[in-house]
Amino acid sequence: MVEQVHELAPHHLPIFIPSIDGSDPLMTVMLTALILGVVLLGTFYLHLHSLPERLAHKHGRMQFELVAVLGLLALFTHNNIFWVAALLLAFIQLPDFATPIGTIADSLNRIANRYDGTGHQDSVEQEVEIEIEATEEVLSPEASVVAETVPETRTSVDAPTSATEKKDG
Repeated sequence: MVEQVHELAPHHLPIFIPSIDGSDPLMTVMLTALILGVVLLGTFYLHLHSLPERLAHKHGRMQFELVAVLGLLALFTHNNIFWVAALLLAFIQLPDFATPIGTIADSLNRIANRYDGTGHQDSVEQEVEIEIEATEEVLSPEASVVAETVPETRTSVDAPTSATEKKDG
């Protein structure tokens, strides 16, 4: 049977009207455009969202990780203040405090351990001798005379007298 078009219907129908077989070309085009638009918009959003991390990549590791954490917080909490803070932190070069403090600590360590000219630490015996010499120099002249005149003597009381004391003590 031949389907006849109603006499009031136009002879040429526009493309956006579905055909008799049920296909809708405008819906297919719009669905494709919507899916493509959502994917492109999401890609642009994530690319824009990673801007602070890409800017902070040239700075130090600590600053990069701090910016990355702020970016993740902004992504998952949808609080834009974290993203703005990450962007500002990415543009600012933080001063390097670790290198001068490390140099100062190394210098103080060398002074405290009395390194010799080659950079190797002196032996423990030499350090003990230096400490003994330093304490002898601190004594006043009267104290050194008294220390030299009083000899150290052992009395017989200190020594064990019997065999039982040797076993017990």
